[in-house]
Amino acid sequence: MNRMKWTGLFVLVVLVPYLFFSSVYTVSEVEQVIITQFGKPVGAPVTEAGLKLKLPFIQEVNAIDKRVLEWDGNPSDMPTKDKLYISVDLFARWRITDPLQYFLRLRDERSAQSRLDDILGSETRNAVAKHELIEIIRTTKDRVPLRDALLSGGERALDTSAWVPIQKGRQQVEGEIFVAAAEKVRIFGIELLDIRFKRINYNESVRPKIYDRMISERRQIAERFLSEGNGEAARIRGDRVRDLDKIQSEAYRQVEEIRGQADAKATEIYARAYNLNPESVAFYEFTRSLQAYKAVISQNTTLVLSTDSELFKYLKGMEPKGPASPADVMQAPQ
Repeated sequence: MNRMKWTGLFVLVVLVPYLFFSSVYTVSEVEQVIITQFGKPVGAPVTEAGLKLKLPFIQEVNAIDKRVLEWDGNPSDMPTKDKLYISVDLFARWRITDPLQYFLRLRDERSAQSRLDDILGSETRNAVAKHELIEIIRTTKDRVPLRDALLSGGERALDTSAWVPIQKGRQQVEGEIFVAAAEKVRIFGIELLDIRFKRINYNESVRPKIYDRMISERRQIAERFLSEGNGEAARIRGDRVRDLDKIQSEAYRQVEEIRGQADAKATEIYARAYNLNPESVAFYEFTRSLQAYKAVISQNTTLVLSTDSELFKYLKGMEPKGPASPADVMQAPQ
């Protein structure tokens, strides 16, 4: 009797609490639950938070997250319509809207991420292959490019910085990927919320060539600026030489004008001085004749003069001291 009493007490103290806790479970606000019995789902998914009951031992609780989840794909290389290989990195946001379908087809988040890799990667590759690179990296159609302040008027007139026209743009390409992928993931009980390009870059094999071309273009611009600078420097030096020649010619003209005015003034003064009386006029004629003798007669000079010549007037009245040779006579005015 005592043994049966202790057995009943053991059942009440140990087994009953154990059975109670095995049949009770809680559902959080951020999760939903699928109850399985021998591996198969039973009943409807539990989506409301709170304390719930299940059959102990034979039923299991499978929690499924109902928050917005993240998918971050690995960068993958793919060709564009214009045969350029680019590396595309995507990210997406999704959530589980049909937990029963999700559990039956995928079971856990790891399988869901793997299936999203396949679907989103495939749709991205298809979309990129149908569009040119400019359509994937550009967003707006009517964007006005910034102009370099260093461009000259002629270069601005060429409008070399105009954007290549696009038909869709990156946002519409993302929309095409989203629509195609959302339809395919819906059968797994998943709702695709958003998808975006995180990074688009050239393939590693062509990236050095792109960088070399960019460097070459920058060098061409630098050479153009250097050439323009040298041309401007040559123009400035030419202007300096021209201005210097102009200043020198103006100075020379002013010097000659001043010199002419001075000569005219001196001549006027001489004229007034020599025209005071007949004696001053005669003296002026005498001094001018002497200057003429000094200019035209040298040691080996032979003159043939008329007796009526003005030069001969002063020579004929001169008498040499003692016997004199014709050369002495010629040297007398000196």
